[in-house]
Amino acid sequence: MADYGEKCGDCSFDYASLYEDRQKGVCLIKEEFIIEDHVRQLSEQCLTETDKQKVSADAGVEDADASSDEVPVKKPKLDDKREKLRGQNKARPPPFKVSREQSLCPSIADQTPTEPARKCGNPRCTYLHDRKEYLKIKPEDIGTECCTFNLTGKCPRGITCRMGARHLTEDGFNVVDEKKFEEYSKCSPAIKNHLSKDLQNRLRKRKYHFSKAEAIVKANGPSNKKKPGPQSSSDGKAEEKNHTGVATNASDSSNGETAEKRACDDVKMETVTSNDRDVLHEQPKELKLGPVDDSDLIRPRQSEKRTIDWRDKILLSPLTTVGNLPFRRICKEYGADITCGEMALAPKILKGTQEEWALVKRHESEDIFGVQLCGNNPGVLTRCAQLLNREIDVDYIDLNIGCPIDLIYRKGGGSGMLNRLNVLETVVKSVSQVLDIPLSVKTRTGVYIDKPIAHNLMPKFRDWGASMITVHGRSREQRYTKLADWEYIEKCAAAAQPIPVFGNGDVLSYDDYRRMRELHSTVQGITIGRGALIKPWIFTEIKERKLIDISSAERFDILRKYANYGLEHWGSDTRGVENTRRFMLEWISFLHRYVPVGILERPPQRINERPPFYRGRDDMETLMASSNCADWVKLSEMLLGKVPDGFHFLPKHKANSWK
Repeated sequence: MADYGEKCGDCSFDYASLYEDRQKGVCLIKEEFIIEDHVRQLSEQCLTETDKQKVSADAGVEDADASSDEVPVKKPKLDDKREKLRGQNKARPPPFKVSREQSLCPSIADQTPTEPARKCGNPRCTYLHDRKEYLKIKPEDIGTECCTFNLTGKCPRGITCRMGARHLTEDGFNVVDEKKFEEYSKCSPAIKNHLSKDLQNRLRKRKYHFSKAEAIVKANGPSNKKKPGPQSSSDGKAEEKNHTGVATNASDSSNGETAEKRACDDVKMETVTSNDRDVLHEQPKELKLGPVDDSDLIRPRQSEKRTIDWRDKILLSPLTTVGNLPFRRICKEYGADITCGEMALAPKILKGTQEEWALVKRHESEDIFGVQLCGNNPGVLTRCAQLLNREIDVDYIDLNIGCPIDLIYRKGGGSGMLNRLNVLETVVKSVSQVLDIPLSVKTRTGVYIDKPIAHNLMPKFRDWGASMITVHGRSREQRYTKLADWEYIEKCAAAAQPIPVFGNGDVLSYDDYRRMRELHSTVQGITIGRGALIKPWIFTEIKERKLIDISSAERFDILRKYANYGLEHWGSDTRGVENTRRFMLEWISFLHRYVPVGILERPPQRINERPPFYRGRDDMETLMASSNCADWVKLSEMLLGKVPDGFHFLPKHKANSWK
């Protein structure tokens, strides 16, 4: 154990005082692993502003210890007028784009040697159709074992598979293991909730029957609220104060048409127009065989809905971009109780957009699975909830009213709905009533740091029909800065009783989990987001009640497993390989922040702490700790082959705050 009373090297920096104040955000590791040059940089950061001015005046260069032979390099001055970029990185270049002219047409890619020659039926198809020409330009394979072929007996990518040595003939035809393929075909599909072509056409042609959702929204609209009677003055047109303290009249500020029109321009969150609604009303009811039910006429009571035992469960948060199906599979293997898909935009679901429907896919290992919806319009969200409730296999719907992204917030979606309480009431009531599965709500403490309002909404969510509420202990203004306020989450849980409230924020170890549960007993469960990205085995740690010092070889095996799951999910052709690489790199932008338990001075690691530059216990551990994107690409090349020419990567989520 190091003596923290000693000074660090030749500098005047007191390492002991840094440990005492962990709010400085420095993760203490054993001295023998610290790269000494960075300790000197760390001490310079702890100088006072006066000291910094003296050093710069005396030296005038970036490195005061540089030899006299080196040319002095002055620090670049930042333009104070330049606005600092915040939030989502909108200027990211695409990592790699696969040219259609150099890709074989999918309709002929998986042709077997025994079947007659296929032809593409699309005269405008721009893909390559000559198999021999494609073989000449096909990128080299990244492996010899195709995980999809080994699992199912047939690779749907055929000649385009980048691991196709075992299932391809010399002429590039696809070989099928008939026995294994027949056995696999008898089993239920591993991945569910695919968008069928028939359903996609019905949605795009506005032929899906939404009368149930429309009737519920109309009944819950502000225009249908009860007017105050002689004995009751608290309903109907009573004035309400929003979180800013400004009085608003329910009938004036949000009558039905105004609310719908004000919300319909959200981030391509286009709603169905009034003409389309007329067409939908004219659609005949779908004919059904067998006994006739009244489910479209009578809403199920709360006691008749399917239920979920939420108590003491550990839920994997819905994570945009990085919370994809391969990642959720890994978290399930490590013990996550409940999973939820990435945030899906309700209007795009209603349009039948393939990219958005990919977010609701479910793996067979996800025994309790939910879909998170985001929108800004009661009609759109209720229609979408009805659609998913009827067409896919899902256990609950999660309503996102906590998303802090500017693009969503400015149009009244996500946390922007906290500013529109009348619309929020209509949304929660309508979505709850249209479902026969539970509705959960995820919210933040409020929009502004100094004006938390979530505790006032808890009893409302309960009365409006929510079955579970997740509270992220930060405001929209905070994003992910500062520590989550668990005292406030406890206050919200007390206000929401008897329905369960889950807490979210800053859980990175069993120690964090135990402390949160013991100090805040009213909170019935924990939701983990960034903690699972940094160390997906956190679920095992919590259930085994111990810290796990996982080796670099085991961590690399997790990445190998992710690569196989990704190739199975996105495909093993060039496009699938590069999609897998892209999402793997996005995940590594969080994964590299893990500090091994064995080199921590005083474990466990806290989520708000960053270590100084350090070397690992072996070369692989050092590589996996690097915050350099180029090193992340090297890790991906060990599993997915060399990156193509012109490949670029910039992480969407800037997880590393250490400079």
